[in-house]
Amino acid sequence: MSGVLGVRQLLLWGSACLWLPVLAQGALVISRDHAAVQETRGAARSLQKRSANDGTVEVYSVKVDCTVTSRFAHTVMTSKALNKANSSQEIFFEMDLPKTAFITNFTMEIDGQEYVGEVKEKEKAKKQYEKAVSSGQTAGLVEASGRKMEKFSVSVNIAAKKNVTFILTYEELLQRKLGQYEILTRVKPKQPVQEFQIVADIYEPQGIAFVEASGTFLTNELLPLVEKTVADTKAHISFSPTLEQQRECAGCENTIIDGDFIIKYDVKREASLGEVQIVNGYFVHFFAPPDLRRVPKNVVFVIDRSGSMSGKKIAQTREALTAILKELHKQDHFALILFDNNIITWKKSLTKAIKENVAEAIAYVKQLKDNGATNMNDAILKAVEMLEKDREDKKLPERSVDMIILLTDGMPNNGVSNLLTIQENVRSAIGGKMSLFCLGFGNDVDYAFLDVMSKQNKGLARRIFEASDAAVQLQGFYEEVSSPLLLEVDLRYPDNTADFLTKSHYSQLFNGSEIVVAGQLSSNDLDNFLVEVFALGPDEDFQVQGKASVVNWDVIYPQQEYIFGNFTERLWAYLTIQQLLENSDIGTLQEKDITTAKALDMSLRYNFVTPLTSMVVTKPETEDGTDGTLIADKLTEEQRQKAERRTGITDITGSSAHAASSLIYSDVDGDPHFMIELPNRADALCFNINDTPGTIFNLVRDPKSGFVVNGQIIGKKKVVPDGNINTYFGRFGITHQKLGVKLEVSTQDISVFHNGKQVKLLWSDIAFLKETNMELNLTKNCSLTVTLRHSVKFMVIRHTKVWKRRHDKQDYLGFYTLDSHHLSTSVHGLLGQFYHGVTFELTDLHLGEVQGKLDATMYVKGQTLRVTRHWQRDFSRDVKNGENIHCWFVNNNGTGLVDGSTSDYIVSDLFKTV
Repeated sequence: MSGVLGVRQLLLWGSACLWLPVLAQGALVISRDHAAVQETRGAARSLQKRSANDGTVEVYSVKVDCTVTSRFAHTVMTSKALNKANSSQEIFFEMDLPKTAFITNFTMEIDGQEYVGEVKEKEKAKKQYEKAVSSGQTAGLVEASGRKMEKFSVSVNIAAKKNVTFILTYEELLQRKLGQYEILTRVKPKQPVQEFQIVADIYEPQGIAFVEASGTFLTNELLPLVEKTVADTKAHISFSPTLEQQRECAGCENTIIDGDFIIKYDVKREASLGEVQIVNGYFVHFFAPPDLRRVPKNVVFVIDRSGSMSGKKIAQTREALTAILKELHKQDHFALILFDNNIITWKKSLTKAIKENVAEAIAYVKQLKDNGATNMNDAILKAVEMLEKDREDKKLPERSVDMIILLTDGMPNNGVSNLLTIQENVRSAIGGKMSLFCLGFGNDVDYAFLDVMSKQNKGLARRIFEASDAAVQLQGFYEEVSSPLLLEVDLRYPDNTADFLTKSHYSQLFNGSEIVVAGQLSSNDLDNFLVEVFALGPDEDFQVQGKASVVNWDVIYPQQEYIFGNFTERLWAYLTIQQLLENSDIGTLQEKDITTAKALDMSLRYNFVTPLTSMVVTKPETEDGTDGTLIADKLTEEQRQKAERRTGITDITGSSAHAASSLIYSDVDGDPHFMIELPNRADALCFNINDTPGTIFNLVRDPKSGFVVNGQIIGKKKVVPDGNINTYFGRFGITHQKLGVKLEVSTQDISVFHNGKQVKLLWSDIAFLKETNMELNLTKNCSLTVTLRHSVKFMVIRHTKVWKRRHDKQDYLGFYTLDSHHLSTSVHGLLGQFYHGVTFELTDLHLGEVQGKLDATMYVKGQTLRVTRHWQRDFSRDVKNGENIHCWFVNNNGTGLVDGSTSDYIVSDLFKTV
């Protein structure tokens, strides 16, 4: 390809980013430890330097401005850019916002013309979107981005020498958890920005108890740039690094800013009545009285131990339960129920949480093992029965709270398996007498089912992401609900003064949380606005009343009253919509319809993008005379989960005893060990391949795209005394015919061939190459990550294994598939055949002949195999130390699991494409 390659670079700011074209040829950035510089690499580096200086699009202003007024956060993100080129350029705007927030406005200002988003009913917006798509126009997206955030993106074509300004606004009511509020801004710039600023102003008439500002990326040099000013009722936090201060090093094009900027704070709490604020005809009541004694709890832990909990999940559950049991108070009572197709109770009734009983329970939990199917219905009903019986027998304190905490990772498949029937059985059995909290572990569980069942029984559901911190997630949830302070909290207001109240009755108030009630005033008689709160405490009834005092905002915040406007009304609207949405999936069909209609009406009235509405932006006409339509939606947790299942992008790795997976991470490393990791589950399959040094195996072959990976085996330099030759992969040949990409990777160097050009890299280099169809990143830890556009993403790692006693070392390579879902269903090869699914079933699990090893019978691909529980090391997430992954090992070069025999995959050349 002659001329200049159009390369899209990604520039992020605050929670936002820009994609913009720059002029670059190869766009390769290299730093090295050695002095020798090859001519081609030096030319590429100088070219990148010129490209950065002569960029055709300049982002000259980025601001994130957050104003918090009595917990209600209003955030505006603004970015301005100039197209300096003599032709039009397409710019992509992206940002992350909290999933609890509602987008309220998106505006593009282009050459003095404003393009403002309009909130519409989702169905009407969908029709407009489908019309845009059918005519070939692009459409913006909102998609899940990690556990707490969602990503908003849009592209627009900017004419030569013209400016564009992007303005995104969103609002949310900050929730108090574990004694603090949190403002989270995701900051992931790919390179320094001329004007970069994050500003937060917090106004709390109750008084501010503390404010903390931190960042996952803040170094000792950046910390002094975080400015924090705290007065009695207001705080100001800002972070404004200069262009040079953002750089990773002097003269570097990379930025050091990459991570989360987090502000945490709490307010002063003195009156037991709480704080009531009245502004512009609306009131809000914040209730979280200080210095309350906790109410004893009676908790039954119902733990899924079915086959799908094998591997990491069962180990993390053991770890979390051990920590949770240690945190029980001696006034608490607890029980343990384990379930698969059978229901196993630790003891016949609840046990007081004294030291000896807790120690005995921990010893029991440490023996927890996976086995069998999933009889969820009977397990929950058993928990209800235990609590009811102990209540009847007066074994539990009269003033105490009964709760069930269910942890499950899959679908009911034994006993009662109909989800609606289970919900009805549980609702009927509980009868409003206790709370049910449901924790859905991983992505196989039906979260919507658990969510509804929790809401029906005075509890809540939470997703536990299958990741290395799953035990911490479980402990964190328990900490939120472990200390109830008040029960059956009833907040009352004058009938003739307050209308359209949000929820005013709560089953529990937990330590570190807060109850918020808002409403509309129907009378100006504020002198008689009496507030009353009734609840059950640990020893006696809690009762407090008082008259609401009207906060004079002009006095507390002189010259700043213009900031606040109608925040109490919008807070009321936000809270009302959230609660309507929570109740829209419970009750009768008629009740659901009425609740949904109310939520939709308020979403449209207050311009909130909710799961019932969409924001539509019509973009300016392009040079061919067509315009485009942007659709911004709000995702529910169920939609987020479905998207993760579809894309395979989650926080998890892992298999069930009976499983089919459509998205798989396949890799080969070590001596050589092949491993097939199944996302959304908790296990893996593995096998070894042994052959003579010099043999070349086909690992991946996709005939439709022409993507091929071949690997050549090398032998260990020194032969061990027993005469066996340890073999490894020492060279990979990787081609993608349609994209014109070819890579040869050896333990010494990396050769990249693209569009008739060649670049050679050493493993000691640090390099970044970004072109239209390929992104290549070589890091100092000897890992090479390659992304081929709309095709595949993979990683090659160079290891050096050292035997100190033998004064010997061996270099070898590992190949890891990170994303393969774009490849065709025809993909094959030793790894490729597993990319789109493998179905298997395990039975007859038992201790094998090798001490401590578990054996099983596996039914897979029409074969019956004997498999053994092993573990392999996965270096894709931790290149230096690796991570132990448990897997079912298939002997004899994977015979029965691998199609055909291993000799079928031998090829004659490293770049053989047939």
